[in-house]
Amino acid sequence: MWEKIRVIFTIPELRQKILLTLGLLAVYRIGWQIPLPIVDHEAMTEFFREGGPGGIGAFIEMVQTFSASQLSQATIFGLGIMPYISASIIFQLLGSVYPPLEKLQKEGESGRKKINEYTRYATVVLCFGQSWAYVRWLAGTAGAADGLIREAVLTADGTLPLSWQLTAVLTMTAGTVFLMWLGEQIDEYGIGNGISLLIMAGILARMPAAGWELLSPMIEAGGIEIGGGPGRMGVETLLVLAALFVGVVAGVVFITLGQRRIPTQSAKHVRGRRVYGGTRQYLPLRVNQAGVMPIIFASSLLLIPSAILTYLVRGFPALQTLNEAFRRGDSFVYNVLYVVLIYFFCYFWTAITFNPKDMSDNLKNYGTFIPGYRPGRRTADYLEKVMVRITYVGAAFLALVAIIPTIIAGQLGISLTVASFYGGTGLLIAVSVAFDLVQKIDNHLLMRNYKGLLDKG
Repeated sequence: MWEKIRVIFTIPELRQKILLTLGLLAVYRIGWQIPLPIVDHEAMTEFFREGGPGGIGAFIEMVQTFSASQLSQATIFGLGIMPYISASIIFQLLGSVYPPLEKLQKEGESGRKKINEYTRYATVVLCFGQSWAYVRWLAGTAGAADGLIREAVLTADGTLPLSWQLTAVLTMTAGTVFLMWLGEQIDEYGIGNGISLLIMAGILARMPAAGWELLSPMIEAGGIEIGGGPGRMGVETLLVLAALFVGVVAGVVFITLGQRRIPTQSAKHVRGRRVYGGTRQYLPLRVNQAGVMPIIFASSLLLIPSAILTYLVRGFPALQTLNEAFRRGDSFVYNVLYVVLIYFFCYFWTAITFNPKDMSDNLKNYGTFIPGYRPGRRTADYLEKVMVRITYVGAAFLALVAIIPTIIAGQLGISLTVASFYGGTGLLIAVSVAFDLVQKIDNHLLMRNYKGLLDKG
């Protein structure tokens, strides 16, 4: 393995791509730490350590995991790439229902560039909206005992001036646009998917803090013991978390590589005295076609009623039972709804990104067919039936990865943040992106007749 890593840095082009990618990620990490000039850093830290009122702490923690943002500290990169992801999803959904966009998608490279341009404009609009809402929420805490705004920027009556609010909005908008540009530079001149690498960098940056949160009670209590104890963590708890960590990593790699290979055969044709075609190949269909998007959608959707009910229960105590049912953790209702929504969004996202009719037409145009199925509608129906079946398996894996941390956190009495990072969604995203990065490095090595990192030979 060390010899393979040495070979990577002996290839000038690949070495330049890797170093550029690391440099741009370092720039992201620097901006990730710079707070807005209007916020009180210590007050923000204390506020989110206590969870925040109305479930806003849990909501922001979930958003930070999936968007490479730092909303809990209100930094210049506070919004992360969340607006860009939202704009991309919007245009991807519109592409399947809005004919002009669908036509652009089929125009190849020129159409893709046009859609990317529209996505950038939509990102700026979403940035203004989201940053304005966030800054207005911060401004609403001005003058309070636990206010998050620095007293030096407040007016005499304890309010935040409009000029400071606009400054903060423009700063956060510019920060997101810069991150969008950073991701595109990684795509073009670096290695790997820029947006995914930014998300992975944000997740990995929080893992040491989650590890310290897990181990600090044990250190303060003077060690661990079987069965745990007051302020202590049992050996069995650490073993369960370690097994969960290894299991998720192995499962992610297995499902990421998992394919259903559909056998295909090309038609024979004669040119002169030679016969071409007639070869047997296969069409690979990914088991987890939707990636981690179903978990992102399901988590976001379930946090909305939780936040609303937490506010309403103050005035209507009768809603306490319903509020506990939607609380993230060991709630049976929450877990069942979580699994149902993951399945729903798996099929929904797969239906958007996978078009069996287009795939059938492409096979027909290239003179390729699936043995036993006529080209055209019958082939499309067969591909759709296969995708429905394998999506069920992929959705089951995602539901398992998403639901186990909540159960483990409730049963073992550890923080849900820790369980999610070391055995759940955060680890799922990090491993998936890292695996994709290794595959891209392998492609560069194989093109130069070197052995790949994943080559066992």
